[in-house]
Amino acid sequence: MKERGAQVALLVVMVGVSVYLWNTLLLYPIKLFVVLLHELSHGLAAVATGGEIVSIEVSERIGGVCKYRGGNPLVVASAGYLGSLFWGGLILVAAARTRASRGIALTVVLVMMIATVLWIRNTFGVYYTAGFAIVLLLMSRYLPQWMLRLVLQFLGTASCLYVLVDIYEDLIVVYQEGSDADVLMSLTEIPAVLWGILWGALASAMLGYSFYLAGTAKPRSAAENSEPDSGA
Repeated sequence: MKERGAQVALLVVMVGVSVYLWNTLLLYPIKLFVVLLHELSHGLAAVATGGEIVSIEVSERIGGVCKYRGGNPLVVASAGYLGSLFWGGLILVAAARTRASRGIALTVVLVMMIATVLWIRNTFGVYYTAGFAIVLLLMSRYLPQWMLRLVLQFLGTASCLYVLVDIYEDLIVVYQEGSDADVLMSLTEIPAVLWGILWGALASAMLGYSFYLAGTAKPRSAAENSEPDSGA
């Protein structure tokens, strides 16, 4: 019970740190990471519904675009925010509840490198994605297991929070022409702000469930938090 209380306290601290550092350069790479997850989610939704990814761009202004052909536009437009929140929550929960921190980090690295080679076309996006992947690869190689686990949990926590804040600021408070909600409004005639509220409610539920799963992670002994090196 004490160990689980410590895990909950850790999540609370991570949320507090994320909020405190929100507008600093320290969170800038994580916000760009969420943009990448957002655009990848659009692209994967297109592929899953019979389309294909043409290209992905990630902008230094914390924006992005996914160009695709075919697919179901309703599903594709809905996938951005909810998909990025799902992936962020998955990283958080997997890091909290498993001993596979290095495997999780290497999976993220692999996905980012595949995206860099196959889809990302703008110069900044290539440099950012490849650079982030290299940094995470070095962390997975040289950081001790417990520290890498904390890094991944913070990455997942901050990613989830950014999605929720982004939905609130971009879709509910300020109407943005050309946004995902605007696309859905043109397809369904349901006002964009209602799509923003719906996504915000779903995102809040997903975030709460992710925090619940991470906060109730099975306690680990000191031996379980160590991991033998596979390299020389």
